[in-house]
Amino acid sequence: MFKGFSHSVKGASHEKTGLVCQDSSAFKVCDNYAIAVVADGHGSKKHFRSNMGSKFAVEATIQTIDRFYKDLEKFEENFPDNNKLIIKNIQKQIITDWNDMVTKHLEENPVTAEERSKFTDEEFEAIPPESYYGSTLIAGIAAKNFTFGVQIGDGTLVALFDDGKAVMPMEYNEAAPANVTASMCNSNAVGMFSSFYRSGQKLIAMFTSTDGLYTSFGSEFDFLDYHTIITSQLSDLENFKRIIVNNLTKRAHFGTEDDISLSCVFDAELLFEKRELIASEVQENKKRAADRKAERLKKHVEVE
Repeated sequence: MFKGFSHSVKGASHEKTGLVCQDSSAFKVCDNYAIAVVADGHGSKKHFRSNMGSKFAVEATIQTIDRFYKDLEKFEENFPDNNKLIIKNIQKQIITDWNDMVTKHLEENPVTAEERSKFTDEEFEAIPPESYYGSTLIAGIAAKNFTFGVQIGDGTLVALFDDGKAVMPMEYNEAAPANVTASMCNSNAVGMFSSFYRSGQKLIAMFTSTDGLYTSFGSEFDFLDYHTIITSQLSDLENFKRIIVNNLTKRAHFGTEDDISLSCVFDAELLFEKRELIASEVQENKKRAADRKAERLKKHVEVE
């Protein structure tokens, strides 16, 4: 039985400048699949409706996955052998749905004089309308027999499978040039996606988060350890919600001061079955963290 959680927190930097939270997050759980999705609207000047863009990215993703799952039996039968093609089609449909939502919103809400006043006429005319809504997207989908994810732009997806190890399975997106921000609003957005597919392992829990969470940690080790710890807390979901909201709020105010979104889905029955394994992983992670700290101190003393 899948369960889930999602939450977005406004960063301290946005509170100071009076900006709205540009992140969006959501989850959806059904009998046969679950979705964890977050999106981060771009902060630069030309993306002045990115808070709506991130909202549309989340909605377009859930809408698309629901559509592909409409014929459940056919989808789950075809997916394992044709996952690369199907994921590519999912990515295309997400972009199409997102652009449709953007177009509809712009038609119903034309650019205001206040929005336009921040640009010269020449600057404004050079901005493609879809760029007003620029956003990243990270989504993880858990099914009964497989797990997959899609991503455009920064942010992270962390999964814990039945071996209890926290991993980031998304491949690096080499399609995005180093000097170009991968975004839903790019004309070649479909070619900028990363994705992953995993079968043969049961999923305990999966988390998607915007980059404000990752950058609040000192290392990737610490970031993955964090996900193992919070997975161990999911069995008491109501208490977990209180703990994680407080933690995300602190990180958004005293970490990078950026907006932070976290969404998760998990298999409650498998989590209960693997509770001792997860607890042992938490203890092993603490030991490894202590060893790393000792090694850093040793190197520091040697340098001095």
